[in-house]
Amino acid sequence: MGITERKQRQKEEVRASILEAAWKLVNEEGWQALSIRKIADAIEYSVPVVYDHFENKDAIIAEFNKKGFQLLRDQLVTYRQRYQEPEQQLEAVGAGYWDFAFQHREYYRLMFSLGVPTCESARKIPEVEDCMHVIQCAIDEVIHRCGYPGIDHFLKFQAFLSMIHGLVSINMIGPANKEDFNKLILQDLISGFIKGCKA
Repeated sequence: MGITERKQRQKEEVRASILEAAWKLVNEEGWQALSIRKIADAIEYSVPVVYDHFENKDAIIAEFNKKGFQLLRDQLVTYRQRYQEPEQQLEAVGAGYWDFAFQHREYYRLMFSLGVPTCESARKIPEVEDCMHVIQCAIDEVIHRCGYPGIDHFLKFQAFLSMIHGLVSINMIGPANKEDFNKLILQDLISGFIKGCKA
């Protein structure tokens, strides 16, 4: 391995250790506690070393935001591919969204700013659009199947996202409720949404 390759590998290893330390801090102390100084202390490097890899804390948050939306997109695609019928696919997308939120709480809180400092630059990443596209396509298939003219696809997308995100948020930041009951509520909401596409 040449000097250039060795330096590149070392740079990638330090970058990975920065992200690993940041994620550990988030899980132990929450997003509010994340700081460049704490990350530097955790990896036993100086603060400038962290800044060599990330412009600021927002850049680190943006990296996690990107990964979160990649994970969510992959899960939605996996759930959707289990079914052939558009209605079942949309129900699966809703279930995948719900499961992701509670399997990856810290990512979800970051992605949708639930108690996380807003990072405007993190909202402008392609992974967000890719993830939302999976949801939009599932909704479009249901609308197309229903054949009802005049439905505003974007309006339906916003309604679906508001509905499912609202239910997740209530359960994530409010008192814990029974998961089975909440899944019944989720199914009922999606069923009502699909019926609304046929109206």
